[in-house]
Amino acid sequence: MKAYILRGINQFSLEEVKEPSLAPNEVLVQVKAVGICGSDIPRVYTTGTYSYPLIIGHEFSGVVTKVGENVDNCWCGKRVGVFPLIPCKICGPCQKKQYEMCRKYSYLGSRRDGGFAQFVAVPVENLIELSENVSFEEAAMLEPMAVAVHAMRNICPSKTDTVVICGLGTIGLLLVQFLKEAGIHNILTVGNKEFQRQAIVKLGISEGNYCDSKKENVEQWINKKTNGNGVDIFFECVGKNETVTQAVNSTIPGGKVMLVGNPYSDMCLEKSVYWKILRNQLTVKGTWNSSFTGEETDDWHYVLERLEENKVNPAQFITHRFSLEEIAQGFHIMRDKSEDYVKVMCILP
Repeated sequence: MKAYILRGINQFSLEEVKEPSLAPNEVLVQVKAVGICGSDIPRVYTTGTYSYPLIIGHEFSGVVTKVGENVDNCWCGKRVGVFPLIPCKICGPCQKKQYEMCRKYSYLGSRRDGGFAQFVAVPVENLIELSENVSFEEAAMLEPMAVAVHAMRNICPSKTDTVVICGLGTIGLLLVQFLKEAGIHNILTVGNKEFQRQAIVKLGISEGNYCDSKKENVEQWINKKTNGNGVDIFFECVGKNETVTQAVNSTIPGGKVMLVGNPYSDMCLEKSVYWKILRNQLTVKGTWNSSFTGEETDDWHYVLERLEENKVNPAQFITHRFSLEEIAQGFHIMRDKSEDYVKVMCILP
């Protein structure tokens, strides 16, 4: 089969490799769509990964073509999405079905071979079956959608809350969409690119509720928009010291800050910011990955239900589509930021 192999930092190329062999309780998924995650860019070009060689890619969907030992043949031919985290099922969080916090997990696309290939070996327990009205492209976005939903459900906004989403990359934009679908109407957004403003308007957010952080002081803008009160919930989707500070300074006493963005560097709080957390009795919470338990109450089923009912439209955020042979161009666009993009998608026949 064809696959993009990462053999070292900045050593990434399309090669012919053997089709994966199946262990017990695994299936072979023929990949139909796979997205590039922002975390894939440093993995390929700067920080590297856990071991080499590796096929990266953890946002993918496809069709089951073969089943391994102990797997029911009924899976053959099914259209599926794939939860990429493979939990140990032994540690404390796993015992509580909090698999996203597993202490000894494996992971498709970073710790074992993933989706930038024609075929992937996947544990059957990591599959979610798709209905016919959910496209492979949409299903390849189940993972980032579930990450956004996990952040939202972890902080439990009410319909009367005023919330701000700071950082309008893929997760931030998806978060806006799911907040709106959940009935949250008082939504403020902070971005720094014109296409982000346009995307927000398409989602039904008024231009007056978009702040361009390159042109305006974010804290002053939020203060003005909330009549000096601040917001009930601040979703920080950037991962920088200045935006965490903005979050603490712009949240009402007793309010909540949800830290979503992966950190760009060491995170340091000034004394005055730390004092504000204490004196305003803020809840500052982190979120990681998403819940996938196989039960209808988990994040993936929450997302899939809304996809099936056409209540959300993630495909509108796919800005680039490439074949497997051409997808290196998509990696270069994201690395060099040579074009505006939200989700770059690889489509396979």
